[in-house]
Amino acid sequence: MAIYFNTNIFLLAFFTITVNVILSSSNNVVGQGCQSDVQGLISQCASYVKKEGPKIKPSPQCCDVIKKADIPCVCKRLTAEIEKTIDMEKVVFVAKTCGKPLAPGSKCGAFNVPPAAYIG
Repeated sequence: MAIYFNTNIFLLAFFTITVNVILSSSNNVVGQGCQSDVQGLISQCASYVKKEGPKIKPSPQCCDVIKKADIPCVCKRLTAEIEKTIDMEKVVFVAKTCGKPLAPGSKCGAFNVPPAAYIG
């Protein structure tokens, strides 16, 4: 149990640090809105998009963050390293469940959002 807990803390810390480094080193100026969106998504939604485990319905707090977030801004800043720590199909599921689905055929990081018929 302790190893599982420590692994999750490590992944969350790694994800947080990676996102902050990417945003601060980007050639584009990152607006405060996108920075705060990323921080909110990490704090409220990380457990719903991690690679391990089944798809689970996100919390109302996670959905509140998603509904207010500039998702295209966040998606543009997702790197392959971040995508290694999260399940992009769960990202699509969580966004759809919260009422802010990603557009079928769009990209979020390197992930191509599947056609609507395949989004579960």
